[in-house]
Amino acid sequence: MTATVEESGVGPKPMFGSPRAHWPQIGTYIFILVPFAALIGAVPFAWGWGLGWVDVGLAAFFYTFTCLGVTVGFHRYFTHGAFKANRAVRVGLAIVGSMALQGPILHWVADHRRHHAFADRDGDPHSPWAFGTSPVALAKGFWHAHMGWVFDRKLTNAERFAPDMLADTDIRRVDRQFGLWTAVTLLAPALLGGLITWSWWGAVTAFFWAGLVRVSLLHHVTWSVNSICHIVGDRPFKSRDKATNFWPLAILSMGEAWHNLHHADPTSARHGVRRGQLDVSARVIWLFERFGWVTEVRWPTPQRLAKLAAD
Repeated sequence: MTATVEESGVGPKPMFGSPRAHWPQIGTYIFILVPFAALIGAVPFAWGWGLGWVDVGLAAFFYTFTCLGVTVGFHRYFTHGAFKANRAVRVGLAIVGSMALQGPILHWVADHRRHHAFADRDGDPHSPWAFGTSPVALAKGFWHAHMGWVFDRKLTNAERFAPDMLADTDIRRVDRQFGLWTAVTLLAPALLGGLITWSWWGAVTAFFWAGLVRVSLLHHVTWSVNSICHIVGDRPFKSRDKATNFWPLAILSMGEAWHNLHHADPTSARHGVRRGQLDVSARVIWLFERFGWVTEVRWPTPQRLAKLAAD
């Protein structure tokens, strides 16, 4: 069964599970800081050599593919139950979302459900308001919400926040295979780059741009929804927290930056609901519905939106 909107977090189970083990913690640092270092080195690396249309095309494809795995799969489906899917689609979304390298699916879903249960209050794993409202406190909070929280060894208790996921043998299997999908998402661009250009150098540049740089860019776009979209932007809908819409992030985040409506109505399959608010993830869900791959999609209605609208 997929999750419902009842992410209250209320229950006898503790908020945190066992701490992250030593080697996974080291892996977390590696898969965040190494791609980020690659991103910093991208500009001087690109000048005059080491970047071609094959690299750009592969980076764009894998970025879009894995980003939708997170937005459509990990977020709107697994965390919030915005629609129902058959087994093949369910497993496929779990695999593609894992290839974004934002952590195993059980950790991701548990963290995000906890975020909604305690949004911008004590217990929220990544609120930028965790340290106060002064300029210094907000600067510290922005760092914490953007990426500092990822380095915390305390793991959200999946038994409390994602028991439905733990009960699914397919999802537990994909969760255990996170190392495999990490290898696939980094080596597949290199393999394709080498085959398309028929050169080792093509494999190296594709690994750099469509592998490391692409992963790092997607990390920071996702984290920007946690940080920027709880500080800056407009709030046309009523929510219990400070979630905002921030249009400059809308395309790169595949519609996730229409964050205010999402927090006002978490199970909605569409986040961008006003004229001009492009929501690529919602369009993909719409296509899945047309093909019969998903059912019971929770589309927003005019009546629901009118009820949620801010005064």
